Amino acid sequence: MLKELIRLLHSGVPPIEVREKFKHLLEGVSPLEIAKVEEELVQEGMPREEVQRLCDVHLAVFREQLEKQKPEVAPENPINILTEEHKILLQILEKLSAFSNRVQQASDVHKLSEDMSQLKKIADDLLDAEKHYLREENVLFPVLEKHGVKEPPAIMWMEHNQIREKKKQLRKLLDDYASMNVKDFKTQLAETVQFLNNALSSHLFKENNILLPTALQVATEQELKDVKKEFDNIGYCSFTPKHLITAATTAGLGEQKIEAALIREGLLQFETGSAAKEEVEALLRTVPFDLTFVDKDDYVRYFNKSEIFLRTKAVLGRKVQQCHPQKSVHIVNKILDSFKSGKKDVAEFWIPLKGRFIYIRYFAVRDKGGEYLGTMEVTHDVTDLKRLEGEKRLLDWRD
Repeated sequence: MLKELIRLLHSGVPPIEVREKFKHLLEGVSPLEIAKVEEELVQEGMPREEVQRLCDVHLAVFREQLEKQKPEVAPENPINILTEEHKILLQILEKLSAFSNRVQQASDVHKLSEDMSQLKKIADDLLDAEKHYLREENVLFPVLEKHGVKEPPAIMWMEHNQIREKKKQLRKLLDDYASMNVKDFKTQLAETVQFLNNALSSHLFKENNILLPTALQVATEQELKDVKKEFDNIGYCSFTPKHLITAATTAGLGEQKIEAALIREGLLQFETGSAAKEEVEALLRTVPFDLTFVDKDDYVRYFNKSEIFLRTKAVLGRKVQQCHPQKSVHIVNKILDSFKSGKKDVAEFWIPLKGRFIYIRYFAVRDKGGEYLGTMEVTHDVTDLKRLEGEKRLLDWRD
């Protein structure tokens, strides 16, 4: 019946009519039920983009019931940290609107140096929310996916990317305003601020009332503890309430030391030599590039470090397709298919990133008989390598 309700909304029936028709059904509807409905609709053929486009229409029907269901959450719970950050982001949006309105009313924006400085600070705060998104995408979303909740995280990730682009546009616009026509600047500022206000406030409502309550409902106590540890490892935003932040946990280090001591009794034997497990792990951490291994069934099994692109332990056991934005998944599948068929062994790409030059290569991993075992991703910052000229020999080294 919930699916029928959403189909009616997608066909254009006004929310008020749908709400009246399904009034008895809406009583007590849970965030998890809404998440499952979205999951099944996509599985049955409804485009994910269509679900995302009409999420606000869905919420117009469910809003009243969802707002009645506010679970009690401990302050240190990672879900509460995200919720508190959402509150601050909404306050930042209010400031953005206020200062933007002052600019719109001014006859000469070039005389509003203090207001422009405040707008730039607000834009920086919005950009600093990146760690908030990374914690959700790389830690919380995999937990939801393990419990069969895949579509709501995918839709939220789509919205993250849309909001990311607008935040970058806002910052660039503010950097360029001195050289712009006043009318053009005001028009672009108004459009960008309106988009961020509408998109981000709607996005946060969906997360607060569907995604996060669903996570509380499906995640185990141990999973939430693990999520908090990973949150600590990734780090927090400049505006995250300090009392909610704790140092990354050191629990379990004793067990790791015991395990390492036991392994020292025997070496791992390879065709070209042998080494202790701890030595191999140290070697892989030391190589000057990030390595990730995806097995033959497309599951992420290992990474050595995450210095260039963020990796957390939450991605282990996750389908590699779920670690990429939806718009690039079809390319990932093409690469993997070409490796599995034996048609290709290497795929390579290079991109600028934060002033550096990043070289990304995928290699098919095969056994001696040529059987496909998986794919290795090698991500290398080659900025300094590109600058090398002439020669520097071993004898030229100085301590």
